[in-house]
Amino acid sequence: MKSIGGFYYVRCGEIEYECKARGSFRKKGSSPLVGDRVVFTVPEGGGFCAIEEILPRKNKLKRPALCNIDALVIVCSTVDPLPNFTVIDKMTAAAVNHRMEPVIVVSKNDIKNGDAVAEIYRRAGLQVFHCTPGDGDEAQRLLSFLQGKVTAFIGNSGVGKSTLLNTLFPTLRLQTGQISEKLGRGRHTTRVVELFALEGCYVADTPGFSTVDLQRYEMIDKEQLQYCFPEFSRFLGQCQFTSCAHVCEKGCRILEALRAGEIEKSRHDSYVAMYNEVKDIKHWQLK
Repeated sequence: MKSIGGFYYVRCGEIEYECKARGSFRKKGSSPLVGDRVVFTVPEGGGFCAIEEILPRKNKLKRPALCNIDALVIVCSTVDPLPNFTVIDKMTAAAVNHRMEPVIVVSKNDIKNGDAVAEIYRRAGLQVFHCTPGDGDEAQRLLSFLQGKVTAFIGNSGVGKSTLLNTLFPTLRLQTGQISEKLGRGRHTTRVVELFALEGCYVADTPGFSTVDLQRYEMIDKEQLQYCFPEFSRFLGQCQFTSCAHVCEKGCRILEALRAGEIEKSRHDSYVAMYNEVKDIKHWQLK
């Protein structure tokens, strides 16, 4: 459920156990992550429980360090901070790459209408939720989506992840913060990744961030990147050249769709930025 200072907190049934991990994990260059399913022992005579085995993972993110996630809920605000589409698109691509469902939540709609932001991602084929204080129907729709899933809420500092989770689950009472006027970004109110068992689902709140690049987040192989943008899928395989990178090539079907308005410019801009960051990196270097 969480990891702090070398201690791992494991939920079994309705009980949470404080555990240590066996030294063999460090020797293998691995350690338990939030979201892991593990085998652990409880000593009869007292002392710390011990994690003995990490069960196979279906997926894993590097930042935040999470695994076995069904859906990545990416929260973006209409103002304070403004949407950073490159950051959002890197996160949606990372989710697709790791077989997680990317979901967009547009917050602070009561301050500025977020329809334009929502439309970008609806057109990309993603599920989008508008979260406005007092809109119980939309909150209920999001709650229904979360049922039975393990989800992680992620986004820039100040977008309102913790506020949103407190609204959805009032018993949480997560600490929330204000936007720093000097820095123009949110303060990092969530310090650690923690998974909560909540009303039929598991939800992770994660530390916010002010900037993200592929080196700190997720690097995706240039050959696989095109498949991480769902709206590209119906045009793939139709380019003039089989080696098309969909950046500036002649006869590119993706670029034709972009010019025709079938693909959003901000999404293609993010793709090009991500492609240029990884185009000279060898596949083995991404391991």
